[in-house]
Amino acid sequence: MPRFARYLGVDYSGAQTPTFGLKGLRVFSADGSGQPAEEMRPPPSHRKHWTRQGLAHWLAAQVNAGPPALIGIDHGFSFPRRYFERHHLPPDWPAFLDDFQAHWPTDEENTYVCFIRDGNCGAGHERQGDPKWLRLTEQWTASAKSVFQFDVQGQVANSTHAGLPWLRYLRQNCGGKLHFWPFDGWNVPAGKSAVAEVYPSLWMKRFPADDRDGDQQAAFAVAEWLRRADQNDSLPHFLHPPLTPAEQTQAAIEGWILGVT
Repeated sequence: MPRFARYLGVDYSGAQTPTFGLKGLRVFSADGSGQPAEEMRPPPSHRKHWTRQGLAHWLAAQVNAGPPALIGIDHGFSFPRRYFERHHLPPDWPAFLDDFQAHWPTDEENTYVCFIRDGNCGAGHERQGDPKWLRLTEQWTASAKSVFQFDVQGQVANSTHAGLPWLRYLRQNCGGKLHFWPFDGWNVPAGKSAVAEVYPSLWMKRFPADDRDGDQQAAFAVAEWLRRADQNDSLPHFLHPPLTPAEQTQAAIEGWILGVT
């Protein structure tokens, strides 16, 4: 029996500032009707495309209004265990989000990720990682990049550093209605919405692109895969990847890419 009523796929972008409309930031929505996922446009404004700030506010409103939704966002939700060890941080994900935002305030107006990288604002120099470090979930994939590997094709570093403060925003503004998988547990309580890290490249070729561009196809594929996995009862298998107890403990801090088994 399906656990969610709606499925949202988000193709993220770390470009520009939090209030800049981004062509590469796309959202698709599916439900249990069997109809293909449809693109969600931002609320009417002078901006044609979603902003990161606008998207976070919209997602919070969707979660708080219900019904339960499963949301997939394609940027890293956390960092490798070695990052926590290097910076003497407790293995506590909400505390990590607070600490990260204090050093990388990429949710603040007129702030680019590159501004903090270059030392023009924030304190990113105090919270650096090594591009060679991979999370366990990235070691289980063929092509996933390190969350610290900037300035390469297919990078996720920029979007991760831009997106993490907005996960913190959702956590602060959705109360107990939103389950952050797997940080809040591998089981999603009935009646709650859930948000998970996804990797669209796992699924993009499964669905005809039609007239969608690459960013649209990525968000479409996420929404469609989430819907199908929930509707055909395969989702529990993916919510519980075959990890040892030690690996589960590590992934509960580093995060996991939904669909990687």
